[in-house]
Amino acid sequence: MTTLLWIIAMILVLGALAYLRVSLLTATIAAAVVMTAGWTLDVVGPISWIVFLVVALPLNISAFRQNVISRPLMKVYRGIMPEMSSTEKEAIEAGTTWWEADLFAGNPNWKKLHNYPVARLSADEQAFLDGPVEEVCRMVNQHQVSHQLADLPADVWQYLKDNGFFAMIIKKKYGGLEYSAYAQSRVLQKLAGLSSELASTVGVPNSLGPGELLQHYGTPEQQNHYLPRLAKGLEVPCFALTSPEAGSDAGSIPDFGIVSKGQWEGEEVLGMKLTWNKRYITLAPVATVLGLAFKLRDPEHLLGDKEELGITCALIPTDMEGVETGRRHFPLNCMFQNGPTHGNEVFVPLSFIIGGPKMAGQGWRMLVECLSVGRGITLPSNSAGGVKTAALATGAYARIRRQFKLPIGKLEGIEEPMARIGGNAYLMDAVTTLTTTGIDLGEKPSVISAIVKYHLTDRMQKCVIDAMDIHGGKGVCLGPNNYLGRGYQAAPIAITVEGANILTRSMIIYGQGAIRCHPYVLAEMESAFDTESGQGLANFDAAIFGHIGFATSNFIRSFWLGLTSSRFSNAPYSDKTKRYYQQMNRFSANLALLSDLAMATLGGNLKRKERISARLGDLLSQLYLASATLKRYEDEGRQTDDLPLVQWAVEDALYKLQASLDDLLDNFPMGLGGALRVVMFPFGRPLKRPSDVLDHKVAKIMQTPCESRDRLGKGQFWTNSEHNAVGIQEQTLLDIIASEPLHDKVCKASGKRLPFMWLDKVAAEGKALGVLSDDEVNLLERAEIGRMKSINVDDFDPAELRPEVVSTTSQERAA
Repeated sequence: MTTLLWIIAMILVLGALAYLRVSLLTATIAAAVVMTAGWTLDVVGPISWIVFLVVALPLNISAFRQNVISRPLMKVYRGIMPEMSSTEKEAIEAGTTWWEADLFAGNPNWKKLHNYPVARLSADEQAFLDGPVEEVCRMVNQHQVSHQLADLPADVWQYLKDNGFFAMIIKKKYGGLEYSAYAQSRVLQKLAGLSSELASTVGVPNSLGPGELLQHYGTPEQQNHYLPRLAKGLEVPCFALTSPEAGSDAGSIPDFGIVSKGQWEGEEVLGMKLTWNKRYITLAPVATVLGLAFKLRDPEHLLGDKEELGITCALIPTDMEGVETGRRHFPLNCMFQNGPTHGNEVFVPLSFIIGGPKMAGQGWRMLVECLSVGRGITLPSNSAGGVKTAALATGAYARIRRQFKLPIGKLEGIEEPMARIGGNAYLMDAVTTLTTTGIDLGEKPSVISAIVKYHLTDRMQKCVIDAMDIHGGKGVCLGPNNYLGRGYQAAPIAITVEGANILTRSMIIYGQGAIRCHPYVLAEMESAFDTESGQGLANFDAAIFGHIGFATSNFIRSFWLGLTSSRFSNAPYSDKTKRYYQQMNRFSANLALLSDLAMATLGGNLKRKERISARLGDLLSQLYLASATLKRYEDEGRQTDDLPLVQWAVEDALYKLQASLDDLLDNFPMGLGGALRVVMFPFGRPLKRPSDVLDHKVAKIMQTPCESRDRLGKGQFWTNSEHNAVGIQEQTLLDIIASEPLHDKVCKASGKRLPFMWLDKVAAEGKALGVLSDDEVNLLERAEIGRMKSINVDDFDPAELRPEVVSTTSQERAA
């Protein structure tokens, strides 16, 4: 019995030490103490001590461990893991890791999350949102843009240029606004809620484009020439990356430049002959300066010994002879300026390379660094803004529109999709806020930017479909009063661009995350193939034994957290959010363990097992989305009225995570899924999707003017102006709610149960009965006008449906 108790004690001690992730030396000392206790109890004999010392001493003597254990392991490792290509290495090294690395490590530090600063707008940024952004929203008639002009009106183009909309990222010393990433996100959210064309036109110059690249890499001459002109709107930029043969595989672009001598401004200079064929380039039809990505070759060795210099970025004025722009693509009736550009042996000096000749071949690193920032702002913000507006607009419509003598928002079948829209609106705003907070702290979050690009555009598309289902014919019939149809058409564009979503989920999120976020894998890879520094073996030894301890810890953590349903794990609060933190502790440990096992069993083949990679990426992604939601709840003062939104968003994210984990275990390599399921889900899957009761609470918030609803739609364009159907409907919502007691008063006075329609007639009867004041009569009459405007759909003379033939070209309108 004493021996059994001692064995149990040793297992518990070693398990606790692994759970707590103590050092190897500390674990060895603790094990020695238990061994000593066993000796005194006459449980441990000399042979046991010899075995213990034979194992423990070599592991703690670094020189012995390196040469006897780590050196053979390094050889095996080199055979399993292929050396990274230069392109892969540049992509991996380009970004930074941030909060996602904590989630990947199996033991999130929630205090660290909540200590990140609360995102706030400066006085200038808030004034810009309240002034120029509000005004340009008033100016835009979306039906005119999408059906009549096929472009933004000339006065809107000029207003954007005059008021610095293309200069939000440009530093003040060059005449730009130099706004935070958070401010850029809020601007784009507000614009996107009204017009995808407007948001795209503003978003692209402020993300991946010449402005961003020039500020980071441009020569002083390039910066001083172009940045003031971009800030004033004298130049319209675009960036040409995608080719017909290289879309998602951007590193394989066929466009090329040949280093050669040629004539420039009457003199022979060293330059490049550029040949390109690009498509899907936003703003290309109206751009005055073209950022171009191509592969530079030096066959005559005019620059040095290297013939293939690699991907390079240059700035090309579009008015040069041989540069072809102007034609447009027609992306699903979304009329932002987008089109192809071509050039054949266009000669330019080497000084046109962004950063000058010394940056020849450095374009891929430049692109992935800038893309990690821009991809984390533009499309996620546009998606969040669209869903926020759709959430409140759908809530208002569902409260105004009646069927079966009830507002349709009170029907349980409608509550379900409404809850998805409202919960996602809360989550998506939270995610954009946390992501831009990281960017403003100086991070270049390549993994996070892939997460938010994929998941927010995906959730946006699904939310727009839900909103369309709720609106029915109102959403189907296009016209000035339809605020959903064009967004529904445009949703697949966001899914497709800046890294197609299938590729992003299957390859990028986990492909980068596994290497960048794991605390040891990148160090192992670098040290295993380090043949020059002399420190390769020592560094590999430190990394591999750290990795072994890490994996052991995550196995113990996964087992214990599964066995106890994580109820004893750390959580920063003891309120209704406590279980969410604890469940995320559990899933974080599961992710870390499964990552190590997937890499151990598949090695370099893991990147080809895209469905395994996708599901592992889902675990990391949903943890990030849920943690962003909890961070928002904290930052906004833990408003208990918002709890239904928080609960729905987190429960949905964690339920999706559990589904991906379940699928992963069903398909785990080498048949390990069954054993792992016993470790992780010993009592079955613990989580359920958001309940019907929670759906009801979220749907009620969306339909009821209150502070929670205001926070849900904060920052969007709600002004009751001529062309803003959403703003007009918001006023109608208030009028309808105020009219309901008046309607009841008239019904009571008349002794009849009047239908809640023809409110102008109800007003007339109430006035005749003497139970309504003039102001109340006016309110009912106004509510009826708004009600009919909200539920009616647009109709046209057949001739109106033929698009106008506009005499001016797109370039002239934008000039």
